[in-house]
Amino acid sequence: MPSLVSPRLLFLVGEIIPLKKLSRGSSSALSQGSVRFFSRVDRHKNAPLTLANLGFNTEFEKTTKNKRNKLENVKVNYPTEAPKSREKVAASDKSRVVRVKKTLEIDSAPFAATSFSELGLPSPLIERLEIEGFNVPTDVQSAAIPTILKNHDAVIQSYTGSGKTLAYVLPILSKVGPLKDKSSSGDKETGKKTDIEAVIVAPSRELAMQIVREVEKLLGPENKRVVQQLVGGANRSRQEEALKKNKPLIVVGTPGRIAEISAAGKLQTHGCRFLVLDEVDELLSFNFRQEIHRILEHVGRRSGADPQGQKNLLVKSADRQTIMVSATVPFSVVRAARSWACDPLLVQAKSVIPLESLTPGTVNLSRPTSSSNSDLNLQTQATVQSLPPALKHYYCVARLQHKVDTLRRCVYALDAQSVIAFMNHTRQLKDAVFKLEARGMKAAELHGDLGKLGRSTILKKFKSGQVRVLVTNELAARGLDVPECDLVVNLDLPTDSIHYAHRAGRTGRLGRKGTVVTICEESEVFVVKKLQKQLGVPIPVCEFTEGKLIVTDKEKHAEASR
Repeated sequence: MPSLVSPRLLFLVGEIIPLKKLSRGSSSALSQGSVRFFSRVDRHKNAPLTLANLGFNTEFEKTTKNKRNKLENVKVNYPTEAPKSREKVAASDKSRVVRVKKTLEIDSAPFAATSFSELGLPSPLIERLEIEGFNVPTDVQSAAIPTILKNHDAVIQSYTGSGKTLAYVLPILSKVGPLKDKSSSGDKETGKKTDIEAVIVAPSRELAMQIVREVEKLLGPENKRVVQQLVGGANRSRQEEALKKNKPLIVVGTPGRIAEISAAGKLQTHGCRFLVLDEVDELLSFNFRQEIHRILEHVGRRSGADPQGQKNLLVKSADRQTIMVSATVPFSVVRAARSWACDPLLVQAKSVIPLESLTPGTVNLSRPTSSSNSDLNLQTQATVQSLPPALKHYYCVARLQHKVDTLRRCVYALDAQSVIAFMNHTRQLKDAVFKLEARGMKAAELHGDLGKLGRSTILKKFKSGQVRVLVTNELAARGLDVPECDLVVNLDLPTDSIHYAHRAGRTGRLGRKGTVVTICEESEVFVVKKLQKQLGVPIPVCEFTEGKLIVTDKEKHAEASR
């Protein structure tokens, strides 16, 4: 029997066995016939890896001035044709998959790109981006687009408003639809193919419709039928008719409606190539458990696979490319990604690391540290990273009956033109809007009990400037994209730091400046202090006097009097 061990490649036939056993010449385990392929990088044990491990060709010069050997003057050439990491074996044996297991850690590699053309996107898509005014990719787009184009499963994590939607939409449009790379391998049947090739799941109707609008904008008016929305609250029969008539390649919707139409046999997704779970931390909640389970079972699963077999869990994840997206990545998301995806990578603005290298003791997902080992610290650090960097945070103390009036004075003091005010209970919204309108300030309420038409009308008025203050509950904390929003006000305290981060992310989007003001009672100040400690951002106390926001020194005087 020829030796199967070499310094660079290792082929194992049968089940995975320890290397020590293999080196002893044990051949009893080499009898099953399934093949696993492991790639090994020939490098020093502790040396950092670079973009070359993702398949990119890099040319760089090392500088010796910095002891950490940071890379400078790096030119990255992204190939337009992405090699496939999931290859099917012979057609007679579809249940066997050759799987590439990569141990990657790209920590000091450059991800800043000056144009989308550097990221390996096809020219028709780049032309559409230029027409729509997208010229320079954000940091998270520079990291995520090449990674997804290389067929890696990924968990994309970056602060709210950093461009995460385009980070996964652009790679999908590079391989699906009229703007795709025509020379891309594996697309020979697209002329006849009418199956759905990408499913994007979002927890709310607002976020789903926002994604649909982004995709339609890139496709252009002549190709709008390529994408189809499937959201709750809309007429289901019309959605089913549109699926049958338009034969879309991309479906975007909420878990309940997608699972409902799939169960009725009107949504064929077994041949789907991409599954995107946007705001995955929210989709992990108990409310979506059954729907998400059905979607995971049916999207990208071939009809020849045995639903009972454990081995086919690998086949299902390998048949599709799974992408998860969120501003926060608690360890529950890490566990889910390991179960649902195939060797996923954690993609952040300036780093790409293997997800399996993370543990509950990993505190900072982008920079190594030696702090606490608790899952809470991991979640807290992820929350801090989800905050837009250009935000200013304040809190103001007011009695319950004076909160809405304090909101009005806050808006005038900051001269904010587009304001989102959050409350915890739907029944309170109408009263707040009435008080604002009575004082001459244009306001409207947005909540889940409104119909689809009513919600879209209010959002349209808010984005056009006809409504200055949008009073809402937690519904709009995710997925509401209004770049002009310059002020977020918490009339009621968020339940935790994660919800604070998602509310705050409605302003300061894409590098713009923004302000977050929390209006609380005296008895709630300790909660604000706790949020300040968890988030690691200063939240000074302020008051609104003579039309100005003034940071007070009440805390210093209180400490001096003790």
